[in-house]
Amino acid sequence: MSELRDTGARYEMDEQGLTAYADYRKTDGRLYIDYVFSPPPLRGSGASGRLMAALAADARAQGLKVTPICGYAAAWLRRSHEFRDLVG
Repeated sequence: MSELRDTGARYEMDEQGLTAYADYRKTDGRLYIDYVFSPPPLRGSGASGRLMAALAADARAQGLKVTPICGYAAAWLRRSHEFRDLVG
């Protein structure tokens, strides 16, 4: 597993030579997660969850609140004991 990369419009993480990513927008102290994608070979491996944990930790470090637009991101944040407080 690689470290989180922030391209300015997308968070990315590589696993097994493939890239999972989350498209986002930042506005007024808020991170909007528009879309989370994991390549089919990584699905079911927890890759998207590890990506979400890394981007949520980055959002917290930046003092951002998170608004999940993507259904997966919303469900993940609802289930996360550690990061659900970021939603607002």
